[in-house]
Amino acid sequence: MEDAYKTISKTSEGEYKEKGSRFLAFAFPVSSENEIKIRLEGLRKQYYDARHHCYAYVLGQDYGKYRANDDGEPNHSAGDPILGQIKSKALTNTLVVVVRYFGGTKLGVSGLISAYKIAAEEALGNNKIVSIEITNAYSLNFGYESTNEIMRMVKEFNLEISEQRYEVDCFIKVNVNLKIEGQFKSKIKLLQDLGNKILIS
Repeated sequence: MEDAYKTISKTSEGEYKEKGSRFLAFAFPVSSENEIKIRLEGLRKQYYDARHHCYAYVLGQDYGKYRANDDGEPNHSAGDPILGQIKSKALTNTLVVVVRYFGGTKLGVSGLISAYKIAAEEALGNNKIVSIEITNAYSLNFGYESTNEIMRMVKEFNLEISEQRYEVDCFIKVNVNLKIEGQFKSKIKLLQDLGNKILIS
């Protein structure tokens, strides 16, 4: 399994013109289907007079959820070429919408495929691709006397703490990068073997 995934860092735009038709492309970093819905609604309101709002997206650290929508264009002539551009750059958590203003001349299926592909490519080309490390969350319960050991380990592995509580019984929740997960678990075991009462879940 990969220990990182690629996505885009910001919103970007692109434009392509063919025989009077204008193709306005928008690329968004997204993390949920709800966010996608909001982005689409926003563009439909803003470009309410456009004939088509075609889009594609890929979601999930495993690139497992994706969809292509032709929005009234001939089957597979719009959504698929947009999706193809997202996949060719191996991106996830990415939405690309192409808004088309019809220019009076039909482009034919091959012309549409080419236009949607180029517009999507433009929007993605104007963005910055970033690599995000995949993490798993672990909860650690430990006695107050082990706090120093735990904090030293957090620093050593450069862990991000998402929740914490320090009382008689202490608790922290940390995000651990996949590539150091094995070392992290070994370190916990070592601390346990040294007499630290640590529960990991």
